[in-house]
Amino acid sequence: MGSFDTALVIVPLLAVVAPMLAAAIGRVAKVPLVVFEIVLGLLVGPSVLGWVPESDFIGTLANFGLAMLFFMAGNEIDFAAIKGRPLTRAALGWLVSLALGLVIGIVLAPTVEAGVFIAVALTSTALGTLMPVLRDAGELSTPFGLAVTAIGAAGEFGPLVAISLFLSGRSPGVAALVLLGFAVVTALGIWLASRGPHTRMHAIVTATLHTSGQFAVRLVLLIVAALVVLSLALGLDMLLGAFAAGILYRVLLSGAKKSDLAFIESKLEAVAFGFLVPVFFIYTGVTFDLHSLLTEPNALLLLPVFLVLFLLVRGLPGLLAAPPGASRNDRTAIVLFSATGLPIIVAVTEIGLDEGVLQAGTAAALVGAGMLSVLLFPLLALGRRRASLGGERRPPDLDAHVPVEG
Repeated sequence: MGSFDTALVIVPLLAVVAPMLAAAIGRVAKVPLVVFEIVLGLLVGPSVLGWVPESDFIGTLANFGLAMLFFMAGNEIDFAAIKGRPLTRAALGWLVSLALGLVIGIVLAPTVEAGVFIAVALTSTALGTLMPVLRDAGELSTPFGLAVTAIGAAGEFGPLVAISLFLSGRSPGVAALVLLGFAVVTALGIWLASRGPHTRMHAIVTATLHTSGQFAVRLVLLIVAALVVLSLALGLDMLLGAFAAGILYRVLLSGAKKSDLAFIESKLEAVAFGFLVPVFFIYTGVTFDLHSLLTEPNALLLLPVFLVLFLLVRGLPGLLAAPPGASRNDRTAIVLFSATGLPIIVAVTEIGLDEGVLQAGTAAALVGAGMLSVLLFPLLALGRRRASLGGERRPPDLDAHVPVEG
């Protein structure tokens, strides 16, 4: 068999092995599943064993996985729960992060363009990683959990807007007009989806839940494809379309039966986190440029620098969204949760490398720091939160349907 044929077996194999490892090590420490997927991908990729090469086919599947990850994030955010103070302060905190990131990025980078790419990467928060952590800790509906969710929402949507404004290759004015046009079209779709009970559509959804029709899943794929294509046609990042698709779909099915919604969520999680999203994270490890990180001047030194900058640029401004009366331990936990990032960092560095703006070593250092943030920061944050509660362990939010990785 050729290397491509081997990869078609190895990638699904790693997708099976990763949760087994996570479950085994989870008895000692709760490590996010994505860490195992990325590390396993790194081991079998060109940087180490060379069993899985880079390929257009797997790369396309990985892009679908990234789009589905952001669709699920948009679908899972309960804006009604975080509106008001949490979301307003989280958005303000993200703007502070962007300002700090621009100053630090331009100082660090050899060019202003590279500095902007670094700045956007520094302002991201991996909401898809934080929500299952909050669920397992029983924190999704607490003031602390709502604050972290709002910070994650701002840290995922804000960078997508920044990518469209600053990294699209257009002048900021033209990019803003294009982004406004996309926002108008998306808002119109959400408004139309919110009108009426859509009883006929919900009846089709119910009738096909257990048949080969699977209308709900097909509708998801259509909405994702339509908004991703629209965003690409307008020269925007596809993730903005995928994120908006999640919000639109949530509104569209808001009137369906609760039992049907729960069943549909399980199907979406199966498609996203059982198939496409693991391919993205495994392929992230496969394509990780370990050679540039180890050989390019100062690249390895930049990795811990970026890790600290995540805390300073993204973590500290997250304190603006801290609940009133939050303890010192809670505030430390919020800083750590806010600074956890990876998917947008991967997307930003890929754009920077494709355009020749970022050096390979700098991009590898950013992605490597993002990987370490996912590994370390949620674990440390949970420890601080438990210390704030006097060691109390809340029961998991078992009824919450949230992504299981990210």
